[in-house]
Amino acid sequence: MKYDVIVVGGGPAGLASALEAWKQGAKHILILERDQELGGILNQCIHNGFGLHHFKEELTGPEYAGKFIEMLKDTNVEVLLDTMVLDIDEENHCIHAMNKKQGYMQLEGKAIVLNMGCRERTRGAIAIPGDRPAGVFTAGAAQRYVNIEGYMVGKRVLILGSGDIGLIMARRMSLEGAKVVGCVELCPYSNGLNRNIVQCLNDYDIPLYLSHTITDIQGDKRVERVIVQEVDEKRQPIPGTEITFDVDTVLLSVGLIPENELSRAAGLQMDPRTNGPVVYENMETSAKGIFASGNVVHVHDLVDFVSQEAQQAGANAAQFAMTGRKENADVQMQAGANVRYTVPQRVTAGHKVKIRFRVGAPQKKVAIVARQNGSVLKTQRRPVVAPGEMETLALDLSGVAAENGPITVSIEEA
Repeated sequence: MKYDVIVVGGGPAGLASALEAWKQGAKHILILERDQELGGILNQCIHNGFGLHHFKEELTGPEYAGKFIEMLKDTNVEVLLDTMVLDIDEENHCIHAMNKKQGYMQLEGKAIVLNMGCRERTRGAIAIPGDRPAGVFTAGAAQRYVNIEGYMVGKRVLILGSGDIGLIMARRMSLEGAKVVGCVELCPYSNGLNRNIVQCLNDYDIPLYLSHTITDIQGDKRVERVIVQEVDEKRQPIPGTEITFDVDTVLLSVGLIPENELSRAAGLQMDPRTNGPVVYENMETSAKGIFASGNVVHVHDLVDFVSQEAQQAGANAAQFAMTGRKENADVQMQAGANVRYTVPQRVTAGHKVKIRFRVGAPQKKVAIVARQNGSVLKTQRRPVVAPGEMETLALDLSGVAAENGPITVSIEEA
């Protein structure tokens, strides 16, 4: 089977990519989704707060996905659900996939868009000491149990990590009648959006323990108690600061990892800072005609920005499918002081681009500064920057030459 554009993943990024590719003139488009329905993670995010940027109205996760799914019905975009992609041949643009109905398939696409999203970091990944009883869940797994399967995961809950999913589950468990005894964060600052700290912790009187971590989980068949300790500047537990919580459930919100097994197997150039593929300003990867967007490239804070990035990838994938022209991204982007990474990692001189990035630590009264070879290209002031919130810098590269070297984005005191 041959297509103009094949989109891997039917979550918010995949839906936006496919729709935009259709609008830009690609006629034969296929979405491959391993779940039994479109929408991805949004289906279990029943809280509001979605769509304020993209649709200019406040929606729940299923409502946000539903708007894209409804728009998809007015197109001829094909969808294969319950389909697992096994491998991507980056040279021949051939995708090996299988499902129960069609069995093993070889699908060819003039352009491919990777939108596999991300997964949660687990207990094993952060090596929490202690027993191995039941009652330790990732926040996303608990969210699915409560919101979709209809199971209550516990009655007394402690949350490790202040990521957005953990904060939202603190509120959700409280609303379902559980007692959330606290949220424990290793860093001296929260890693979630400020609005979630206010709406999910402060409004429900749930204490936030900064510079603390779990040092022991105790229990036989089920979690019975958890030991929490304060940590020093080197993130080592401080003796004598132990706090014991009698709980039956621990929810982990300790980070997200872009789902890039397919990307690595395809031989795409990866960025160790984002754990995602290196992309150019048109969201094309190091492989000609293979694009990527959304949480598979870098973890976003808002789904609205995922959709924006995915639309860009879908539009450029459609253009590539029709013209076969590859972007000549000749200028390297670099992360400077207090900047963890930049996306895209390469841009084209003479173009207007949007640079997305996250900071390493909170700072107040700062300027975001872009420089090339010592000369300032742009300065943008910010009252505050925080790791939990993604930053965007719009750059006009009309006066930039590739031979002047990389462009560095850094955070400086204003």
